[in-house]
Amino acid sequence: MNSTIIQNLLNQLTLEEKAQLCTGKDFWHLHGNERLNLPSIMLTDGPHGLRKQAGEGDHVGLNDSVKATCFPTASGLAATWNLELIEQMGVALGKECRAENVSVLLGPGVNLKRHPLGGRNFEYFSEDPLLSGQLSAAWINGVQSQKVGTSLKHYAVNNHENCRMTVDAIVDERTLREIYLPAFEIAVKQSQPWTIMSSYNLVNGIYASEHPVLLDEILYKQWNFQGVLVTDWGANSDRVAGLKAGQTLEMPSSGDLNTNKILKAITDGNLSLKELDDSVALLLNLILKSKAALDETQITVNLEDHHKLAAKIAEQTAVLLKNDNQFLPLTQNKKIAVIGEFAKAPRYQGAGSSKINPFKLETPLEELENVFGKNNIQYAQGFSLNDETSQTLIDEALHLAEQSDVVIFFAGLTPKYESEGFDRKHLDLPQVQLTLIEAMQPYLNKTVMVLQNGAPILMPFADSVPAILEAYLGGQAGASAIANILKGSVNPSGKLAETFPLNLESIASDANFPGTNKQVQYREGIWVGYRYFDTADQPVLFPFGHGLSYTQFEYSDLVIEGFDDRQMIDFTKNDSFKVKVTVKNIGDVFGAEIVQLYIAQQNPSVPRPNKELKGYGKVFLEPGESQEITIKLTIRDFSYWSTVDNNWNAPSDVYNIQVGASINDIKDSCEITIETNALSEERATDLDVYFSPKAGQFDDQSFANLLGYEIPKEMPVFPYHFNSTIGDIAHTEAGKEVFDKTIFVFTKMFAGDENSEAAKASLLMAKALVDDMPLRNLPIFGDGQFSEPMLEQLIIDLNKAGV
Repeated sequence: MNSTIIQNLLNQLTLEEKAQLCTGKDFWHLHGNERLNLPSIMLTDGPHGLRKQAGEGDHVGLNDSVKATCFPTASGLAATWNLELIEQMGVALGKECRAENVSVLLGPGVNLKRHPLGGRNFEYFSEDPLLSGQLSAAWINGVQSQKVGTSLKHYAVNNHENCRMTVDAIVDERTLREIYLPAFEIAVKQSQPWTIMSSYNLVNGIYASEHPVLLDEILYKQWNFQGVLVTDWGANSDRVAGLKAGQTLEMPSSGDLNTNKILKAITDGNLSLKELDDSVALLLNLILKSKAALDETQITVNLEDHHKLAAKIAEQTAVLLKNDNQFLPLTQNKKIAVIGEFAKAPRYQGAGSSKINPFKLETPLEELENVFGKNNIQYAQGFSLNDETSQTLIDEALHLAEQSDVVIFFAGLTPKYESEGFDRKHLDLPQVQLTLIEAMQPYLNKTVMVLQNGAPILMPFADSVPAILEAYLGGQAGASAIANILKGSVNPSGKLAETFPLNLESIASDANFPGTNKQVQYREGIWVGYRYFDTADQPVLFPFGHGLSYTQFEYSDLVIEGFDDRQMIDFTKNDSFKVKVTVKNIGDVFGAEIVQLYIAQQNPSVPRPNKELKGYGKVFLEPGESQEITIKLTIRDFSYWSTVDNNWNAPSDVYNIQVGASINDIKDSCEITIETNALSEERATDLDVYFSPKAGQFDDQSFANLLGYEIPKEMPVFPYHFNSTIGDIAHTEAGKEVFDKTIFVFTKMFAGDENSEAAKASLLMAKALVDDMPLRNLPIFGDGQFSEPMLEQLIIDLNKAGV
């Protein structure tokens, strides 16, 4: 940031112009200043493609956005464990933004997967903060290499959709620091995103968009974030409090509403000119960086090249979960039955604001015909995506399966089962698919299940089928990736970045997910994902890091560079050290292995996981080829967050370093002793349940002990106020009128989907968003039907009338 140029601009801006810059011009644009030659720059949705609206305002419908490349969604991208590949995707996204004069792409989503039912999990990377943070940094570095900004989101503790706009997330300090903040921290320190987007929810009683500790203290001061903090669309609660805490930009436009509040706060002395100028300076820097790119010659993009890149990524996205007796790859000249409507109408991306309008789209049936030959492929729909059971479709599928040598069954989740706006209700596939699978029991022994879903599902068929390929939501080129993997021309190399559980009851957070409409308690603490399953010795369907290959790998020569057999690391003298291991392809085909490094403390005085991921590396090897992988470790990798010292603490102790193919498939390990200046804390006996965790055991007193204070009471629904939701008042006569007017606006906004099932999902999302919308947002999203004085009077009248 050129401080001289910024200061000169600040000196020329009027107070009104400064206040105006701190809010959006409309739904997608920032205010510019023609007098000072500052353009109005555009922000638009991502993160797995460019979702630029072709017309005015916002329309979430797929057909209302420009054609772009639809890459795999984040849950699949994480399965690649390939930072270089994700950075290449970021470069492509940046180029498409440049071609459309978009200055900031809203992504990536880095929120942790606390529970597999989270409705937006398809848009997030992993249940592990290290992997999530590094993938995000790679994505950001790729996009920003093209002089296009990014918006790391949603900061912070936004892990479900139910009442996301007003729910209060109650989380202890250690869990916040170890589980829910590190991915953001890694991305900030490794990539410096131009913007970060605050989440809708409250965190421990304060809205994230105006949280002085999360924003000013941690984000700006401790992590040295240098960019703009923008609200999620409609996440602003108190504009002046937000500015004081570090919330630079409110989106979308609130007209003059909050601009006038800023000006009044300056006049009243509730906001200093310096506090305003600090925010405006960051905004000016963002606009100037964007202007430099906009002033350059507009670039053109080869979308066909991006399609090829999307295919390459999709090939590494797919995870081979099961392959008994080398059932895959399939040999040529077999009669193949392709069953399931997803083969003709694939589920290739998620539903909601991240929805991309692909410039081309492959279908699995056509790609399978291309690979195996049309004469060898026959298709049966089997089930309907509208969930209507048809015995005729079932009979056709059974007849075809009986006549075939091999069955490729396409199963998955439709948009109404997973979408932004609402959480999943269960982990099952749609019943219409399960009914068909049960009917096909006699033929499952020759069936490969191909799954198209954005998050874990239950698989009652897992023991009956020889092969399962998790294709995730593979983007516009995912179909050819599936076909090439099934044929064997591509060797699958994806590994799970999330645990697939056996049931809901085995998940540590399940008893407190998604909480009530007003509060969610993170009672499980650090016991999220594999940290819980592995420590509690809880069996799972498929573990974190799992993924098979058509070849085999051998691990050897695990060493710590530069140390003798005692392997004593003195962190008071050494900043880091390196762990090395050799991997060899001992099979017959080219393939890739993802080596994972986990660390465990031998004698912890605070609850710590049995293993924690602290490094990884992906290596591509020809048959017989070997390669040494090096992973660097620092003192932070051995540390936990000490609430006593309010800092990271790595006690002197013996630690176990383990390398393997998954959390449950450790190939080699070694013990080292580290020496530090840190002292072990005295074991807290009131946290006994957290030393030996078990799902469902985190009672009131244990959680209060973890928090260090009594569990806060949740906000009552009555009396009503500006942060009451439309859903809170919808049962009243006046509230029903507000709901009806708003749902009409949102129904128009969500129009334009390409098929009836997507349209139904959009309506479900629209209803969820309206139910969850705080009354304060009606002047912004109510299409001019509501003003703040009108709402004040409505709230007075509702409170007079009573509950």
